[in-house]
Amino acid sequence: MTKNFSLQPLVDLSHHKSDAATRKFGELNIQQQAEQKKLETLLQFRKDYHEKFQMATRNGIDSAGVTNFQNFLNRLDEAVEQQRHVMEQANLSLQMGKEALREAQQKMKSFDTLAERHAESSRQQSKKTEQRIQDEQAGQLAFRNGQSDHQFR
Repeated sequence: MTKNFSLQPLVDLSHHKSDAATRKFGELNIQQQAEQKKLETLLQFRKDYHEKFQMATRNGIDSAGVTNFQNFLNRLDEAVEQQRHVMEQANLSLQMGKEALREAQQKMKSFDTLAERHAESSRQQSKKTEQRIQDEQAGQLAFRNGQSDHQFR
C-alpha cells in the first residue's frame, strides 16, 4: 500500500504557478510585440511624412507650411520617443516574465523530482513487503509440508 506524498499540495501548487507563469509570459510576449509594431508604424509614418516634407520643400512651400511640417515632425518625434519608452518597459516586463517562468518551472521540476522519488520509494517498499509476504508464505508451506512428511513416516 502506497503512502500519500505529504508534499502533493505543493506539487500541485507548483504546477498551477508554472501554468500561470506560462500564460503571463505569453501575454507579455504578445503585448511586447504589439508595442514593437506600434513603434515600427510610428517610425514608418514619420519617415513617410519626412519624405513628403522634403518633396514639398523641393516643389516650393511657404514658411507657414514649413513651420506646420516641422511642428508635426516634432510631435511625431515625441510620439516615437514615448513609444520607445513604452517598448523599454514592455521589454523589461517580458524579461521579468521570462525569469518568473524559469523560476516557476524550476520549482515545479524540483517538486516533481521529490514526488517521483517518493513514488519510487513507495514502489520499492511495496516490493519488499510483497517479497516478505511471499517468503513467509513459502516458509509456512514448507513447514507444513515438512510436518506432513513426518506424519507419514
